[in-house]
Amino acid sequence: MSGNGDKVVLKSCFDCVKSIESVYTGGCVAIDKDESRLFTTCNEDIEVLDLSTGAKVAELKGDTEIVTSFAVKPDGTHLVAASRSQLITIWDLSTFKTVRSFKAHDAPIITMDIDQTSTLVATGSADSTVKVWDIDHGYCTHNFKGHGGLITSVKFHPSKDKLCLVSSSDDGIIRVWNLKTGKCESVLESHVSVVRSIDFTQDDEGQHMITAGRDKVINVWNWKRKSLVRTIPVYETIEAAGILAAGTEIGFGNKNTRVIYSGGENGTLRLWDMDSGEELFVQTKELNAKHAFVSVLYLPQAQNLVAVTNDQNLLFYGVTKRLERERQIVGYNEEIIDMAYVGRDQKYLAVATNTEQLRVYNTSDLNCELAYGHKDIILCLSVHSGCSIMATGSKDNMAMVWVVNMSAPANRRVTCVATALGHTKAVGAVCLAQGAECPFMITGSEDRTVKMWDLSPLRAIIDNPESAVAAISESGPIKLRSLYTFQAHDKDINSICVAPSDTIFATGSQDKTAKVWDVATGKPLGTLQGHRRGVWNVAFSPVDRVIATTSADRTVKLWSLSDFGCLKTLEGHTNSVLCIEFLTKGTQLMTTGSDGLIKLWNIKDAECVLTLDKHENKIWTLAKQQSEEFVATGGADSTIYIWKDTTQDEIERLHKEDAKLLEQQQALDNFLAAKDYRNAILLTLSLDQPHRLLNIFRDVMTAAEHRHALSSEDSADADAQDAKRAIMGAHAVDEVIGTLAPDQLERLLGYVRNWNTNGKFAHIAQAALYCILTQYTSKDILALPSAKDLIAAVQPYSERHFSRFDGLLTDSFIIDYTLHAMDSVHPAGMEALTIGDSDSDGEL
Repeated sequence: MSGNGDKVVLKSCFDCVKSIESVYTGGCVAIDKDESRLFTTCNEDIEVLDLSTGAKVAELKGDTEIVTSFAVKPDGTHLVAASRSQLITIWDLSTFKTVRSFKAHDAPIITMDIDQTSTLVATGSADSTVKVWDIDHGYCTHNFKGHGGLITSVKFHPSKDKLCLVSSSDDGIIRVWNLKTGKCESVLESHVSVVRSIDFTQDDEGQHMITAGRDKVINVWNWKRKSLVRTIPVYETIEAAGILAAGTEIGFGNKNTRVIYSGGENGTLRLWDMDSGEELFVQTKELNAKHAFVSVLYLPQAQNLVAVTNDQNLLFYGVTKRLERERQIVGYNEEIIDMAYVGRDQKYLAVATNTEQLRVYNTSDLNCELAYGHKDIILCLSVHSGCSIMATGSKDNMAMVWVVNMSAPANRRVTCVATALGHTKAVGAVCLAQGAECPFMITGSEDRTVKMWDLSPLRAIIDNPESAVAAISESGPIKLRSLYTFQAHDKDINSICVAPSDTIFATGSQDKTAKVWDVATGKPLGTLQGHRRGVWNVAFSPVDRVIATTSADRTVKLWSLSDFGCLKTLEGHTNSVLCIEFLTKGTQLMTTGSDGLIKLWNIKDAECVLTLDKHENKIWTLAKQQSEEFVATGGADSTIYIWKDTTQDEIERLHKEDAKLLEQQQALDNFLAAKDYRNAILLTLSLDQPHRLLNIFRDVMTAAEHRHALSSEDSADADAQDAKRAIMGAHAVDEVIGTLAPDQLERLLGYVRNWNTNGKFAHIAQAALYCILTQYTSKDILALPSAKDLIAAVQPYSERHFSRFDGLLTDSFIIDYTLHAMDSVHPAGMEALTIGDSDSDGEL
């Protein structure tokens, strides 16, 4: 492979350092009173997030049933949650552990609210009842009946003295309950549909109440008289409404105006004068945005309205900034279709999902920027080598060019500067030229055609993106002109890639072929035939005249651009190979597949050197930084994983381990030379070297036997007598075995188990086992975590060894008997033979 003078170090290790997962899948959302933590519903669990960064703090595991409602105490100490199992669970937010659970209703709980004293929680259920519970003691204090349908909203009066609760049902009836008397105090009938929101004024101790619902009106009530003061027609279904804090500066209207906010099916926030019913302000809806608001939360300290959308996003709007969007938290990504790193420092990740929004994540803090423009799902994206220009293709038959400037103010960080309209079907592949001037863009579509677009009108923007965006924002995106169009394939085009030289480009299609084209003329240069199924991805080598293709036939092929012949075929994936990238100056490949695996290949020997298994479903896309320090993968499991190249760290770690191992081996040799068995055995156990320990035991026992043999001639040899009494051949070894720590003892028993399976080492294993059993109690041994398994493995082999020894002992008696019989039957003859042999020897 070609390269510069630097030594190429092949990558061999990647570690997952971060993940972007689903944190909100629809349902209830809450924020604690000090506005530091955000609580969201994620299927059957509740996620606890840091409100400032969106990072996950904790996860409250549910009871396998979908969470239907929850509320946080105003003092922030507990969270009360309900699920379809009809259970109420109380969580301690300091430890994130369950305090208690109890059954509350005969049907799922739909809504709940906690009073200002953090003592009582009111629950409204589909069984048409409203119950009030003591949170700390877990018993029901009130059971209110009277509604004729499921309960849609409950709200405690803010005054601690009044002890009143307001509830509404799906028939539009509102009831006021007095907790002191336990009776219904009033019935308010004005709404004709579901009431979704109830709120009170705070400046006059709740003397006014507002209610809003799906009948497209907001009602203002006098609390003292329980009478309707005003009906404000809003002409949209309202899902959330509330009252801003008194004296809030909203940038228009009187400072003392009491302002109502509302959000609903139109997906815009609106502000109303509560006293006059006049509409003060309405947001301008995001371009081509299709979302609706299902809930709106008011943050009085931050002066934000947090709108929760039906596509699981949380949008933060500044109350004092004419409701401009300041930030957002993406709750659910659906399938990750395509990704690329953007930004000057490439710490941002542009993501295309199953939505019309373009999402740009900050990989350092996981904040996300949403860009609206497409009318349908974005299918593909491409980033210019300068990382500030990006192109997207969508199901709306259009491609768009964007400028990314993440240092700009919110709402202006990702701006559409040009549109390319001309395809008759979805644009499934797009690629920008990689040269500094970025003169063109190539798109491929389901209409089987390829178009080349002239980007020369964007020259000023490409040269200086920051200064040109403002002008584009005022005049609108530039409409690009197509330079040529031709039918490229017989089936859908899945991938387009422009060569680093910008002179040729390649396309991959479902028709099982990839083709190479001349950029200037659009004429075909060659066809790559050999795959047995559709081609999913194509990529050019950054240094060689080589192109790589991936296919649904589970293979990766490398092709020569000289003769368009196949150079190599890489096999290893168990399903379709979906995406590919060249790494390490063109000497390695990284691939992803439908089998959920990420594979790293060395091109020279066509060997897979690393397989990463983290995703739970097919991996559609793979993105790499230009420095190749980080790569990101995303797929059908709605999760993005960010991987860091830790090859150099791993090399350094292995070098340190080798050096340490060498030092320990030298220390072990020194201990053995000095007959320091204690330290030698302990070091061998810590190094996990069972064979070395076996050799130590064998050498010690052999030496003891040798000394015992010599002592038979000289009984005064004290050392030999001492060795004879030691189980393992030396008292020092016995003492070490008898003073092992529990983890060391467990490891030694594991070695004994393995040695005991081999007849050659069985005598050493049995001696070590006997030494252990004589120095430890059964209680000590059974306290080991794997004691039962070790005993079960040692016992059958020990029985087999004893049976064999018993057979050998029995056989030895036959020899004794034979010799004794020979002596008793022919003693004289044997003596004569002995004399005769002596004479013969003498004659010789």
